[in-house]
Amino acid sequence: HRAYAYLLVPHPASITADAQKRLEAITSLEDLGVGFALASHDLEIRGAGELLGESQSGQIDEIGFTLYTELLNRAVASLREGKHSDLDLNYKGAEIDLNVPALLPENYIPDPHLRLILYKRIASARIQEELDELQVEIIDRFGLLPDPGKILFRITALKLRALPIGIRKIEAGTKGAKIDFYEKTNLNPATLVQLLQSAPRTYKFEGPQRLRIIQDLPDVDARLRILGQLLERLSLST
Repeated sequence: HRAYAYLLVPHPASITADAQKRLEAITSLEDLGVGFALASHDLEIRGAGELLGESQSGQIDEIGFTLYTELLNRAVASLREGKHSDLDLNYKGAEIDLNVPALLPENYIPDPHLRLILYKRIASARIQEELDELQVEIIDRFGLLPDPGKILFRITALKLRALPIGIRKIEAGTKGAKIDFYEKTNLNPATLVQLLQSAPRTYKFEGPQRLRIIQDLPDVDARLRILGQLLERLSLST
């Protein structure tokens, strides 16, 4: 059976130029198997440089920008070396959620493509000095960072400190925090024992790989301060 699709569109004067181009591409292709040609037209209209842009769809919303860029970098490096790209999700990095906005606001950097480029650069920083230089560059270009931007850089700094310890995830809220470790960490077990003995009402283990902090953390400054002090203490044993 032959099927029909009726597309109802507003007056051509009220739609965007890109939408007009897409409609022209659809009406010009009438044969079977024109999906690839239509996709090619759409790619020409959208542009091929939007892999990480807002106009591109994919898995980035499902797994997070940091993990997405890490997997992408690993795939590119493997292809350059002529190796098979192994894109499992065994990502050796720390995910940190402090239940507060940590971003570059739209009213601070209006261009979405530029924001995504900066997000990638922030996520790709491997040492504190590199992160500090990027922060200075952004302030020089766009002005003083708003509070969500400051928090973004402070959380990224925590990630850099958490990575060599072997921390997989940190979640913090008003009533405390929980820290999940990878199965293999660089921590000295004696350090954790000393930590638990020093404040048994504050630190507790929930299973072999999760440390819980039972403490009032009413705001982001308190969470960043307590977590920073803890990571500093744990890093001394790595």
